[in-house]
Amino acid sequence: MSKYFSRLIFLFLPIMAICQNEPIDLQPKDTVKYTDKYGIRVGVDISKLVLTFVDEDYTGLELVGDYRLTNKMYLAAEIGNETKAHRENLNNTLLYDFETTGSYIKAGVDLNTYQNWFGMNNLITIGGRYAVASFNHTLNDYSIFDSNRLYSDDFLPGAQPGQKFEGLNATWLEFVLGVKAELFANIFVGMSARLGFLVTNKEDDRFKNLWIPGFNKVTDGSNFGVSYNYSISYLIPLYKKSKKIEPEKQE
Repeated sequence: MSKYFSRLIFLFLPIMAICQNEPIDLQPKDTVKYTDKYGIRVGVDISKLVLTFVDEDYTGLELVGDYRLTNKMYLAAEIGNETKAHRENLNNTLLYDFETTGSYIKAGVDLNTYQNWFGMNNLITIGGRYAVASFNHTLNDYSIFDSNRLYSDDFLPGAQPGQKFEGLNATWLEFVLGVKAELFANIFVGMSARLGFLVTNKEDDRFKNLWIPGFNKVTDGSNFGVSYNYSISYLIPLYKKSKKIEPEKQE
């Protein structure tokens, strides 16, 4: 038996010597590996659907989507169609009644500023859009102010009701602040606030653009506008990328 033990000792001595020559890390680093989902997220603006059912003067639909380019950057876009009727009265006198119908598309990027925990896919984003809208106005009825009338109403009925103003368009830039939270697996709910700045605004000389699809109300003397978006969307995973996380060194 002693011969066998002697042979085993001589056999393991070179291996032990090699192991002792290798450096020993007394403070090993824990490295966590996990995968991020990359794909296309598509959805709908639920606020416009709700308004369509509760507001008889409004009909609209907006589809939203984004594509993840990098860990934090997303290509994003929205496309929609809206029809809205507007009426303005002054002391029981109709000033105007018109309807706007048109479509728009917005495209740009979002940057995720939120650091997710392990396994989370939530987003707090800042971004920008370039938007284009094409639309028409139908002036159903209106009144004309007559300053020469002394003993009767100052407003006269419009001479040409039912006029149509077609071929109108506008472009604008949007600054976007948004939030998206993963409610269930691959299902997200989100909202965003948007500050728009009109770049171009083609309008008819006889009737100004008081409302633009996708931009909302146009304020006289200002190129700024505000809009909101409330969405529900679904992520279609296309592939995954592995990611390593190393904890910070503690002194």
